[in-house]
Amino acid sequence: MDAFTTHTGTAVPLRRSNVDTDQIIPAVWLKQVSRTGFEKGLFAAWREDPTFVLNDPSYEGGSILVSGPDFGTGSSREHAVWALQQYGFRVVIAARFGDIFRNNSTKMGLLPVVLPGDKVEALQTAVEADPKLEVTVDLAERQVRWAGEVVPFEIDDYTRWRLMEGLDDIGLTLRHADEVAAYENGRQPWLPTTV
Repeated sequence: MDAFTTHTGTAVPLRRSNVDTDQIIPAVWLKQVSRTGFEKGLFAAWREDPTFVLNDPSYEGGSILVSGPDFGTGSSREHAVWALQQYGFRVVIAARFGDIFRNNSTKMGLLPVVLPGDKVEALQTAVEADPKLEVTVDLAERQVRWAGEVVPFEIDDYTRWRLMEGLDDIGLTLRHADEVAAYENGRQPWLPTTV
């Protein structure tokens, strides 16, 4: 996955709370056998409403989603993260996240940032006033910055390191490829092998 250090982009204010993964990507979109094309199903039911924020051309190209609290609750589905990423989001900011969604996100390179509710509200208001407002999410410094505001956020050191190195679970395993190969080469030939 791509390394994440700092991202600057425009934001999309999603003024909804308790956004579950079925709302992010409805179950009908989970029938695909490939890992592409999920951006078409992102918030599919809500996008039928012409006033939904993603239908507002003012926010076209936004790469930071700023949501109400409890984003990504509900069932585990990696497809929710894929849909957000394939639509173009690199970061989701909210006051709280569903645990499974947050873990899926960090393993796939989508940064979930928890900010206090009043700071999320302030950012949504600023973005609504100026949809082209630049927002910077600095993982190295653990800060979100916009229009003179600097708001720190917490993230554990291990997750931060993985994101900054661009390492998913496969990438972490491949860092030990020589050791895995040496182990496999030392096994008895009659034992099953990995390919």
